[in-house]
Amino acid sequence: MKIFKIILSLFVVSCSSKIEKTKPTIESITESIYASGIVKSKNQYEVFANVNGIIKNVFVVEGDSVRKGSPILSISNTVQLLNKENAKLAANFANINFNQEKLNEAKSFMLLSIDKLRNDSALYFRQNALWQQQIGTKIELEQRALAYENSKNSYKSSIVRYNDLKRQLDFNSAQSKNNLAISNQVANDFVVKSNIDGIVYRLNKLQGENVGIQTPLAIIGDSKHFILEMQVDEYDILKIKKELRVLVTLESYSEKVFDAKVTKINPIMNERSRTFLVEAEFINPPDVLYPNLTFEASIVIQTKQNVLLIPRAYVLNDSLVIKYKHDTIKVKTGLKDYKKIEIISGITINDELVNPIK
Repeated sequence: MKIFKIILSLFVVSCSSKIEKTKPTIESITESIYASGIVKSKNQYEVFANVNGIIKNVFVVEGDSVRKGSPILSISNTVQLLNKENAKLAANFANINFNQEKLNEAKSFMLLSIDKLRNDSALYFRQNALWQQQIGTKIELEQRALAYENSKNSYKSSIVRYNDLKRQLDFNSAQSKNNLAISNQVANDFVVKSNIDGIVYRLNKLQGENVGIQTPLAIIGDSKHFILEMQVDEYDILKIKKELRVLVTLESYSEKVFDAKVTKINPIMNERSRTFLVEAEFINPPDVLYPNLTFEASIVIQTKQNVLLIPRAYVLNDSLVIKYKHDTIKVKTGLKDYKKIEIISGITINDELVNPIK
């Protein structure tokens, strides 16, 4: 019997030693939302060609800085060069300045028609005056009248021909210039240029390779400014606002935490992942960054100072705790992070609690 009591006593002591206890503390707590994502260069985009063909020249290498409008590569365009040359020849041929002689000739004919009209007009009215005085013959009068009418018609026709010729030449000149401009624009499409000032992060194709309009040729982005693209669960998206603080950790800077702020919330959900794309920008960025670096982030929703906290493991269903004497107490909880939870009411700082899981 004495031996049994000793064993029982040892068992009780052994069980008691396994009980995990804690007391509340007064600390600060921050409610935050976890997110992960990748770093992207600001204005980063994939470069595509506007035409199909074979790469003739590549003007840059990965890591090169480029200016807006700088050529990245060119695509073979022998046929287009011939079309451009033909358009240039047609434009020169139709140029109004090179057809001035035709206009001058038409204008000279018009001036001659005016002189002839004036002359025939004077002869007709003189003959008509003589006829009124019964001088001359009716045949002479009719001949003068016919010559006068012919001169009027010839003058009107010369004006029409001159105006038609000028309009046709102006039209041909303008049309050929437009065709040349179109040909030049099409020729420019065979030279792929940068849309921004930035850096060439990737080249996907080499000289001699065949490309199409849906073939990504390169990736270009800003070399100094970066954005953080995060995926936020639909359950949390309503809590996210612009300008919220974001605490960022990068695998490349494992021992540092960087400050950032929310700058953009994409308003449409990804149906597959059930997440929203949220963008943030560094307040004090790292010295060196590269696109596609991975990171983890905590988006700070709110912070409270000097509140009563206990470990989250000590709370059942966010509403119940167990005191050391095994009394189950209902509590009102508030903010929580991944380790601790705020207790608004139900216990005090002096209460000793038991971990219900242990």
